[in-house]
Amino acid sequence: MSTNTDLVSYIQESEFETLLNEEKILVVDFTATWCGPCRIIAPLMDQIAQEYQGSVKVVKVDVDSNKPLFKKFGLRGIPAVLIFKDGELVETIVGVSPYEKFTSAISELI
Repeated sequence: MSTNTDLVSYIQESEFETLLNEEKILVVDFTATWCGPCRIIAPLMDQIAQEYQGSVKVVKVDVDSNKPLFKKFGLRGIPAVLIFKDGELVETIVGVSPYEKFTSAISELI
């Protein structure tokens, strides 16, 4: 099974604002290496990146090295997936959710 991990990259806080302004739809997965549930949704993020390639940008933010960004959105738990359209936060999905929950939220924005 091949994985397209190159479609989903980790970003730093400094890159976040740039992506927010550049991307029409941005999916941000707040995660951590020690987080078990985060590992469960990681393949879903890869699948979304592949399925919506060209219309949606999917990135990961390591909460341990980007705490201010994590706190900026009032997040308390991970995994937390934030979906932005035209720079505005439109959806927050916290915890492990089925693939369809992510795709239906994204499909409404495209």
